[in-house]
Amino acid sequence: MKDSAPEKYPDWDLLASWVAVVEAGSISDAASRLAISQAGVSQRIKALETLLDTTLLDRATRPARPTAAGQRLFEHATVLLQGADQMVESVRNVTRAKRVVVRLGCVDSFAATIGPIAIKALSGTSHHIRLWSGITPALDGQLEARQLDMAVTTSSTSHASGIRKRKLFSEPYVVVLPGSFEVDRYTTLTELSNHLQFIRYSARSVIGQHVDTYLSSHGENIERTCEFDATDPMLSLVAAGLGFAITTPLCLWQSRHYVPDVRVVPLTAFSRHGRPYGRLTRSFYLSYRENELGHLPTDLYDLIRRAFERQVARDIAKALSLKPEEVGDTEDE
Repeated sequence: MKDSAPEKYPDWDLLASWVAVVEAGSISDAASRLAISQAGVSQRIKALETLLDTTLLDRATRPARPTAAGQRLFEHATVLLQGADQMVESVRNVTRAKRVVVRLGCVDSFAATIGPIAIKALSGTSHHIRLWSGITPALDGQLEARQLDMAVTTSSTSHASGIRKRKLFSEPYVVVLPGSFEVDRYTTLTELSNHLQFIRYSARSVIGQHVDTYLSSHGENIERTCEFDATDPMLSLVAAGLGFAITTPLCLWQSRHYVPDVRVVPLTAFSRHGRPYGRLTRSFYLSYRENELGHLPTDLYDLIRRAFERQVARDIAKALSLKPEEVGDTEDE
């Protein structure tokens, strides 16, 4: 095994020590500036002289003065150390710039309701938040591809390693009826569809898939006649008395201009053979890469949960004549 090659270049500490000696005018003053002992400074100077095979300090003078070689080293070392400082600062600035502009993706119903509250609360921080909206599969893909820095979606798992998902809150699905529709009692949704057509989310949407699975598990077989990808056109038909829908409080709040013309009923108000329907809920999750963005993900997580619990859920409950606990909760899974 060959011996390792001797050092060719002095390290930064040795050069910084030499610059300090020349600028301070003495080893003792340099030691104070560097916060090390005089012996430590002397050892570094001797190490430099050995590495460069020359005398850097004329010790015959009092105080010792740099030799011609020492003066030349001082000039080069000063330039090198300044360049090193600029290099470090330049690299740090790139990282800071990435953190200043944060790309946050949110599902549409969240972006239109809680998104503005979050942006306003973070406006006084050093972060500039860019809010993007979309559907859950697309947002998860953009986060994994680093096109987003954080995302609020309704999926609890990620296909990429290093991405953490924290549950923000859950909300129940509810039945939305025309405000003018009267019924003595609620039995099955299939029975309801005999009086009002079922206006549903399309199976291409995550909500549509949730609702379809729920209906199938309860033995409901309702004809597919009218379906949409978005909440607004669906609620417009319900408000006009043309059908009923299954959606969530947050989606209703997104299209709150239809709220005066509709009535909201919990799914548990319906029953089959005297047995109430079970609840159907969806949860929102904050997704981000671990060990990135500093404390911003935790700050945003806490902010969103507080905003939902103390403001949004209460506002929605009041508008829909529901109890706050019927709108959603922030309990951990």
